[in-house]
Amino acid sequence: MDLLTCLPRSQIQFYQGVQNPQKTEEEISETEVDQEASLETGSSNGAAAYGQSPVKVPAPPASMAANPLPPPDPQFVLRGTQSAVHALHFFGGAQGQERPLLLSGSLSGLVHIWSLQTRRAVATLDGHGGQCVTWLRTLPQGHQLLSQGRDLKLRLWDLAEGRNTVVDSVALESMGFCRSSVLAGAQERWMLAVPGRGSDEVQILEMPSKTSVCTLKPEADAKPGMPMCLELWQADSSPRPLLLAGYEDGSVALWDVSERKVCSRVACHTEPVMGFDFDSQKARGVSGSAEKALAVWSLDEQQALQVCRTHELTNPGIADVKIRPDRKILATAGWDHRVRVFHWRTMKPLAVLSFHSATVHCVAFAADGLLAAGSGDQRISVWSLYPTHSDMSAPLLGHAEGREVGAHAVA
Repeated sequence: MDLLTCLPRSQIQFYQGVQNPQKTEEEISETEVDQEASLETGSSNGAAAYGQSPVKVPAPPASMAANPLPPPDPQFVLRGTQSAVHALHFFGGAQGQERPLLLSGSLSGLVHIWSLQTRRAVATLDGHGGQCVTWLRTLPQGHQLLSQGRDLKLRLWDLAEGRNTVVDSVALESMGFCRSSVLAGAQERWMLAVPGRGSDEVQILEMPSKTSVCTLKPEADAKPGMPMCLELWQADSSPRPLLLAGYEDGSVALWDVSERKVCSRVACHTEPVMGFDFDSQKARGVSGSAEKALAVWSLDEQQALQVCRTHELTNPGIADVKIRPDRKILATAGWDHRVRVFHWRTMKPLAVLSFHSATVHCVAFAADGLLAAGSGDQRISVWSLYPTHSDMSAPLLGHAEGREVGAHAVA
């Protein structure tokens, strides 16, 4: 029997999965785009999740490029949120756990804590009065969770030793869609950026005292509109906190929090910035909006932002963007029900995951490379497409929107 007929069918449209056992991650050359390799990933029955050896499928020869092998379905799917999933975040979990926990926030206001070993919710947190949960983050100091909801509350939860209790809360003053951001280290004090009282303002708080550090308001002649997404960070060369903010007018701005001023601003999109992520080591970020393009932008040594390139998409609307912790790949959540995966350095399309039947609102990566996607279809798909030790440099072959394409396909 032909090996190809034994493989599970999938709804994924592109694929490029490679594994070279002779190379370590550090030895992988990102420019080796013509080598033959093999696809290593979990099969559709989730063999990798049970500790079994993943399926190894030889890459098809050139003669079969017009009809490439589809990769497997999601490693597994989590059901039971009973409403659309709008926020996801991986959490390391208790010491000694083999796999991280996955936190999800739903339209109904609930936060579910999922075990990826049992694939069941181990706890449900109800702290937002039935209003949509839009953002989730854990703090590095301990088992503490921040959840933001459309009820204008940001809750701090204690998850230690099985507890699921609200220990503090911050009242928000904006009804917008902006997700908050946190800058925290080993110290007890940490910084929180939230949408401010004014429609174009961002408020910076010192936590846990909730002391107001400052309010960042655009200059008088700038009309960026509402902030849509925020990211606090610190450069390795300076202890000064910085804030990246994506705005309603499609621009991204860099703020010096200490000086309360905009260092630079760049127009990335013609529509509101719906999501972005920033790679502080490479000083490079990527953003998505309601339009049909991703924007890649960089920050130079003079703290000036500039757009490096744009990447055209097949369909409009990106709800979320995340770069994997190892900075090898990134994923986007699409209004067209698809998750798109790209090589971060080259922005080459690697995969289009079309499992969901409604808008994909959020994506998240775990430290071990797992990818989770949450959708309006009330499901969370969990993928293991490119293990963190794998090579991603072989040519991309697949199908895009019903037509055959090659390595430089529009995603």
